[in-house]
Amino acid sequence: MIELDEKDRAILQALKDDGGLNAGEVGKMVGLTQPAAWRRIKRLEDGGVILGRRVRLNRVALGFGVVVYLGVKLAAKGRVSLEDFERAVCAIPEVQLVQHVLGIYDYRLKVVARDLSDFERILRRRIMTLPGAGEVESNVMLSEVD
Repeated sequence: MIELDEKDRAILQALKDDGGLNAGEVGKMVGLTQPAAWRRIKRLEDGGVILGRRVRLNRVALGFGVVVYLGVKLAAKGRVSLEDFERAVCAIPEVQLVQHVLGIYDYRLKVVARDLSDFERILRRRIMTLPGAGEVESNVMLSEVD
């Protein structure tokens, strides 16, 4: 485990907000020189604190106006392996996030769709036909606080 100070936390916040920042930009934001910021970022990467940088896509601009969170309970635990379910669900392009969770449901999925009728098609033809898929609960996202 890496010890983090206030500068490290500020660097992590800056990169969380915009993973595309370079070390010079991060340094300016947190009061460090470019080389000092680079060394800290490298230490955080090498220590496994920073796992990578991602590009955030505008789902609406891409034509996906609906986000639905699904709780999925496997129908027959033991008959189908978790790996089979996970492999199949990860192959569905509209599924953006797969979480194996503890609670009422076995999995939580984030699904994007063009509209509600497109989501219904995805649910019927892709999600409900997954190996072991049983009970499903849908929650349509109304808004998101950034």
